[in-house]
Amino acid sequence: MAVTLTALEVMRDAPVIPVIVLHDVAHAVPMARALVEGGIRMLEVTLRTPQALACIEAIARDVPQAVVGAGTVRTPAEAQSAARAGARFAVSPGYTPKVGQACRDAGLPLLPGVATGSEILAAQEDGHSELKFFPALQAGGLAMLKAWQGPFGDVRFCPTGGIQPGNAADFLALANVECVGGSWLVPADALAAGDWARIATLAREAAGLSR
Repeated sequence: MAVTLTALEVMRDAPVIPVIVLHDVAHAVPMARALVEGGIRMLEVTLRTPQALACIEAIARDVPQAVVGAGTVRTPAEAQSAARAGARFAVSPGYTPKVGQACRDAGLPLLPGVATGSEILAAQEDGHSELKFFPALQAGGLAMLKAWQGPFGDVRFCPTGGIQPGNAADFLALANVECVGGSWLVPADALAAGDWARIATLAREAAGLSR
């Protein structure tokens, strides 16, 4: 039986949570092994493709060193399906109490997406203090996170959306940022070419970022 995680444990495992879009189930296991080889274990497989749940199931079954989660969780049904497939955490682009309750019922720690102070308050009312700031750059970036340090000093963020190797360190340097989310660890061309060595190298570089 897998150990139940907290959202904070998910965030603190590595400086970056990869945001992964998979179109081919055959890519899931070798990709996950490459990320783990590079030091990244928390893997957010987004529910943006018809193959996503099968990919989560394959990683959960065949790569025990990885901790696979479901991203782009927007409905209670998606949370339930992700848990059945073997996901161990969930990430949402926004937040509703129904999604939060579904994740609690399924035993999935949730990183709810927020972009405003009111959304932070709504998530906190339901017990969430570890939040995804999304879309980070478009919603105010570093300046917004710095502004939130005063009124929301008890909240820890995973900014996602527009984060790249060139700006990740700036976000990680903030006191209220535990990790960042980024798609650059799993480029579409590397997946298509089966270039697992490149993905492992990108993961290694990401795992080495200071925070």
